[in-house]
Amino acid sequence: MELGLKDKVVLVTGGYRGLGEAICRLLGAEGARVAVNHRHSEQAATKLAEDIRRQHGSLALPVAGDVSSESDVSALFDQVEAQLGPIEALVNNAAYCPTEPTTELTLSEFHRALSVNLGGTFLCSREFARRRVHKERSGKIVNISSQAAFRGSQSGKTAYDASKAGIIGFTVSLARELAPHGINVNCVAPGLMYTEMLAPAVDADPERFNRRVPLGRLGKTEEIAAMVVFLCSFRADYMTGATVDVSGGLAMH
Repeated sequence: MELGLKDKVVLVTGGYRGLGEAICRLLGAEGARVAVNHRHSEQAATKLAEDIRRQHGSLALPVAGDVSSESDVSALFDQVEAQLGPIEALVNNAAYCPTEPTTELTLSEFHRALSVNLGGTFLCSREFARRRVHKERSGKIVNISSQAAFRGSQSGKTAYDASKAGIIGFTVSLARELAPHGINVNCVAPGLMYTEMLAPAVDADPERFNRRVPLGRLGKTEEIAAMVVFLCSFRADYMTGATVDVSGGLAMH
């Protein structure tokens, strides 16, 4: 299926590893111009950008910036636009996940999770919307939530889970607000994925995790990335305000 993403400029926050990396690689395979955001992983982001350019011939740019900082977000958008062109799709993927039990969780760690996950989604979406609406241009925003927003966790992730639930509400509200401007805002809620963050626990007892999923296995980042990339494309022009479950059956409704 042709997605029409060739030479489209897409910014992926937290794009240097895990799900973000898979999204960037698939966007590159579709011919998009990919901005790989990171906060303090210049080497990893640069290597990924080089891989995308070498494997697919697509432009790819590593770009530093803390999505919880207003000044960083503004500078990040300026840099991408100067080197790749106006951003036409935004993927809010950057996340921070403290894992202390709530009884041990500090207020600063709770605030940090909300600031990066929910605040970063807000700041980047606001900057994107300001620039697109001002120039009367359409666009796509894809937010990354989690099944934990609905199901919670048993591993000390209340701050993360709360922020991911907030992203779903933010998606619906922003989608209504931006619909008259031709900007689609959707959300993807992945289930269990094999990523760097989860790998140690999964490797210690893979069957415990596989049994939790009706399809009998964890998801691959590439499988979730495929839905994200679809939502960045013109094929999703009639979707907005939706939260798409890509969970192997954890969510059925």
